[in-house]
Amino acid sequence: MRKTIRFLVPMMLMLIAVMLSGCSDKYIVLDPKGPIGESQKDLIWITVWLCAIILVPVLILTAVIVWKYRDRKDNKSAYQPNWEHSTKLETIWWAIPIVIIAILATVTIKYTYDLEPSKPLESAKQPITIEATSLDWKWLFTYPQEGISTVNYVQIPEDTPIRFRVTADQAMNSFWIPQLGGQIYAMSGMAMTLYLQADEVGDFFGTGANFTGEQFAKMTFDVKSTSEADYKTWVDSVKSSAPELTEEGFQQLKQPGSSDKQSFSAFPKGLFDQVVMQYVGPNGADAPHSGQKSGPVKDEEGGGHDTSSTEVEGQLLPVMNH
Repeated sequence: MRKTIRFLVPMMLMLIAVMLSGCSDKYIVLDPKGPIGESQKDLIWITVWLCAIILVPVLILTAVIVWKYRDRKDNKSAYQPNWEHSTKLETIWWAIPIVIIAILATVTIKYTYDLEPSKPLESAKQPITIEATSLDWKWLFTYPQEGISTVNYVQIPEDTPIRFRVTADQAMNSFWIPQLGGQIYAMSGMAMTLYLQADEVGDFFGTGANFTGEQFAKMTFDVKSTSEADYKTWVDSVKSSAPELTEEGFQQLKQPGSSDKQSFSAFPKGLFDQVVMQYVGPNGADAPHSGQKSGPVKDEEGGGHDTSSTEVEGQLLPVMNH
């Protein structure tokens, strides 16, 4: 039995090391490139160290006890089978977890309010709005201020707040750029708001974080942060060289199927709000799918968008960044 244990323990440690080495390039959450991601990384590490204060001593004591009281002929360790209570020890092992939980709760509450997704970022620059629509199985991004749109690709200027408005055409999804900030749900009939910012030039990974069917694994997109000059050059290039996204083209694009990167020099006016309101009846009544109230389209900040005579108020699900 001892020989088996001595063989299995090193093998398990080697297996864990191999598995972790293969994932070393995937810890992008711990390599943030923006203020939101940086704050979330701090919260992760604070939580890890607070939990380690409890876990590490417990694991060490477990190993010590197993080793000290192992079954052997010459074991002379003190053994007290009738011992059952110690006020001093009880106070220690109850007080420490209670204090740590109180600290963790205070820190988590503070970060939860500080990292409210719809809270604008402090910056001397005006935010750029990008509307993200989850389709089966691709992401459509529309830039209302620039009048262009893209598929599975986002380009943004560095050091500039980006105001993402997020929705889903049908299946619920989750919008996530790990190095810039936590995810937020993309839900049919709702317009969610998420502020992010890239502090440096670079290429970042974006993805849908929900299971949405057959090709959900292909719902990834590239995010490129550039200088403001390069961003404007890119916008001008798309406007001058890319085709327009027509209503017919959008209907074709929304059909189930994956897609490569695409760019469009124009898109139907109010397309994002059209997707949000698609389940509203002709008299302002809700179709069974939506469960929304009639009224102006709103996101978390309460901003109204005059899009048509039949409008909808987004019922927002409280979501915290992950």
